[in-house]
Amino acid sequence: QVQLVESGGGLVQAGASLRLSCAASGGTFSTYSMGWFRQAPGTEREFVAAISWFGGRTDYAVSVKGRFTISRDNAKNTVYLQMNSLTLEDTAIYFCAATIQGSALGSRNRYTDWGQGTQVTVSS
Repeated sequence: QVQLVESGGGLVQAGASLRLSCAASGGTFSTYSMGWFRQAPGTEREFVAAISWFGGRTDYAVSVKGRFTISRDNAKNTVYLQMNSLTLEDTAIYFCAATIQGSALGSRNRYTDWGQGTQVTVSS
């Protein structure tokens, strides 16, 4: 089991950038695939991006592809989500998640450990 703590959320204007961080502890970080999900009020939690534990293979939701970048630093036990060209539709609570699985990382059911989330609000 791994503990996850997100940070970096905030209130920004449309078009701005933010970088979210997720610090992991309590497990061997390099053996976990990591994902970012988000949930807006009244909606289901949806997949944003993922990075595998091997080879750093990445996957993105269509809505964020080309704007968001997921990366990891195994030496710091941290995964990042760089978010550029933010829009009002990106407003949500962003959650970090971990799994020992290496495939189908777009499905939230693959993940066993979750952080508490960090709020991202984009204003016009």
